[in-house]
Amino acid sequence: MLTQYREFAINKLTTLGPRLLPFADAATEDLPLGRLLRLSLFQVSVGMALVMLVGTLNRVMIVELNVPASIVGIMISLPLIFAPFRAVIGFKSDTYVSALGWRRVPFIWRGSMLQFGGFAIMPFALLVLSGYMDAAALPPWIGIASAAAAFLLVGAGAHMVQTVGLALATDLAPPESQPKVVGLMYVMLLVGMIVSALVFGALLADYTPGKLIQVIQGAAVLTLVFNVLAIWKQESRDRQRANSVQADEGFAKAWAAFVAGEGARLRLVVIGLGTVGFGMADVLIEPYGGHVLGLSVAATTKLTATLAGGGLLGFALASHALSRKGADAMRLASLGAAAGVPAFLAIILSGPAQSPALFVAGTVLVGFGAGLFGHGTLTATMRASSKEQAGLALGAWGAVQATSAGVAVALGGVIRDVMVGLQIGAEFGAASAYMAVFALEAAFLVLALLAAFRFTLRTQRA
Repeated sequence: MLTQYREFAINKLTTLGPRLLPFADAATEDLPLGRLLRLSLFQVSVGMALVMLVGTLNRVMIVELNVPASIVGIMISLPLIFAPFRAVIGFKSDTYVSALGWRRVPFIWRGSMLQFGGFAIMPFALLVLSGYMDAAALPPWIGIASAAAAFLLVGAGAHMVQTVGLALATDLAPPESQPKVVGLMYVMLLVGMIVSALVFGALLADYTPGKLIQVIQGAAVLTLVFNVLAIWKQESRDRQRANSVQADEGFAKAWAAFVAGEGARLRLVVIGLGTVGFGMADVLIEPYGGHVLGLSVAATTKLTATLAGGGLLGFALASHALSRKGADAMRLASLGAAAGVPAFLAIILSGPAQSPALFVAGTVLVGFGAGLFGHGTLTATMRASSKEQAGLALGAWGAVQATSAGVAVALGGVIRDVMVGLQIGAEFGAASAYMAVFALEAAFLVLALLAAFRFTLRTQRA
């Protein structure tokens, strides 16, 4: 009787998993859900790093530590320096010969150590930079240099861990379940960001320098814990690879072979244009709600969750659609870009109409379109790459996506500030500067659609 109850309970839990957890049906017999969730912990650590750099420390440095906003902006942008090297990292993880027979694990470990090292020196570097600690015996550049090194180390480690972690997920997942695995990985990234933001905010509610040190050091320890758990017994040891001597063909030659693939260059163009199209709004949606629609701080803060909710819907739909045999990933990405155009038009019209409901609907649709676009382009990249070039392909996707996102954020802020400073369109009120950026985003998405259409025609002719 007890055995029957136990089997009944296990069966119930097994059937509840796919219904309650998005993308739980990505699991297979060779890659069970528990192992897949454990692997996705590397995305949680990356999400935690993003929240710490862009969210928590952004505010703490400016408000509590009185660091000039220009220096803060430079610090936050430093990790983008490493973004273009993601393709090189992915290539190296494809061709690496380890004495233990691993390809991916050594790079994830190195990235984890970079993240840990950056977090380890970060709190004291920030306190020296702010002048809180007695640094009279040190030249002023010590605080700037040490803080810059900390931000760069964390950013470099996060780029390395995410690039090679996704390549490892590609190695482990069968082709038919790869779209759902991609969706699960990015859901876990969002989960890591949301949970980290809530936890960091609660721990630093009553700010003291000591609490800042504890929170950052805690993030350092959790980074190692999550990443070690993620890679534990995931990649099998290949003794034949360990004993072989492989000739390194060089990145330049491998890159030339990659971009010579069917539509590879055009696919990267689509990724870049679409990412810029969706990315400019990241720093402007909340200020637009406050300046133009008069929404409260609490109301605009909820927009981040609204945008993330739309992204989750996009990921879920893309994962379901791409799991079908013969589904075209780039066509789905095109639908995401197409959804972004009316979304930004709705946001633009919400200002003159003074309609918060239209604004929120447009924000949800932006997140939805970005989710479809991101999932579609990443899945298309994964499907177009061979097992031997999975790291290079995913690194190229990550390099273009991360660099374009950084450029988009900076470009959106600069355009808005320039228009406000020069009083361009001032006769139309505070909304004009924001509307110009949103209209430019819609234009970039139209360009992405045209490039995707050309990509589809070229691949159909081939």
